Amino acid sequence: MGEIKVSPDYNWFRSTVPLKKIIVDDDDSKIWSLYDAGPRSIRCPLIFLPPVSGTADVFFRQILALTGWGYRVIALQYPVYWDHLEFCDGFRKLLDHLQLDKVHLFGASLGGFLAQKFAEYTHKSPRVHSLILCNAFSDTSIFNQTWTANSFWLMPAFMLKKIVLGNFSSGPVDPMMANAIDFMVDRLESLGQSELASRLTLNCQNSYVEPHKIRDIPVTIMDVFDQSALSTEAKEEMYKLYPNARRAHLKTGGNFPYLCRSAEVNLYVQIHLLQFHGTKYAAIDPSMVSAEELEVQKGNLSLSQEEQ
Repeated sequence: MGEIKVSPDYNWFRSTVPLKKIIVDDDDSKIWSLYDAGPRSIRCPLIFLPPVSGTADVFFRQILALTGWGYRVIALQYPVYWDHLEFCDGFRKLLDHLQLDKVHLFGASLGGFLAQKFAEYTHKSPRVHSLILCNAFSDTSIFNQTWTANSFWLMPAFMLKKIVLGNFSSGPVDPMMANAIDFMVDRLESLGQSELASRLTLNCQNSYVEPHKIRDIPVTIMDVFDQSALSTEAKEEMYKLYPNARRAHLKTGGNFPYLCRSAEVNLYVQIHLLQFHGTKYAAIDPSMVSAEELEVQKGNLSLSQEEQ
């Protein structure tokens, strides 16, 4: 149990990348926690937004791999926000604080929904240059919880955890997926009642993405073919919403492919970011580009051979 937590990779990550705490709101209790790794000279980094059960370190495998290739990567953990507008306003202030005009966003599940809402919120003065949406959704009504969204704040932590755990895979899974689930359960345990209640509220509060406001943003939709918390209808809806999006399909990976299928996820992220190399919105150090592109071509080749 807890194999990821005691792995050399995770311990190396925790000992080399500092966790920063930043307050950007008038309310001192709203604290953003983040890992910021890679070259500071990059002004358009890739930012990771976690799911309901996640903390910033659930993306440690992406941080280690991508910074090794010269990318600047930031992984976040949200403060307690109770509605989407409040979240978007807080996130905008955070980007201002970090002096980042535009960013690429990778959002997992709730993180993916919030990434779309933020792109929509800032569409008149764009702050999002591209989106990678992993197991994401575009309409909270798919969870059939909109009627309870306003009562999560009343529920004790153990009840909230039970609701979240209900979406985790319960059937047979391979060892890497089992380790990923164990790690996410451990992360879930570290969240307090208000953190969980606010995230579930954001996840289920009646809201949907308005695609016409973000149709010019390059999008990659990343999803899995095996069991995840997302229904087939929710996935189809995403494809309809973004007809020009690139699609990154993983045969397996469950709810947390960034943990248990990290090599594939990292490669798809690199392929997505390749289109911005050589522009001012590149997330990579220019001196690292040629070596990194070569590696992506090799990875892409082996990926297509596997699919055949």
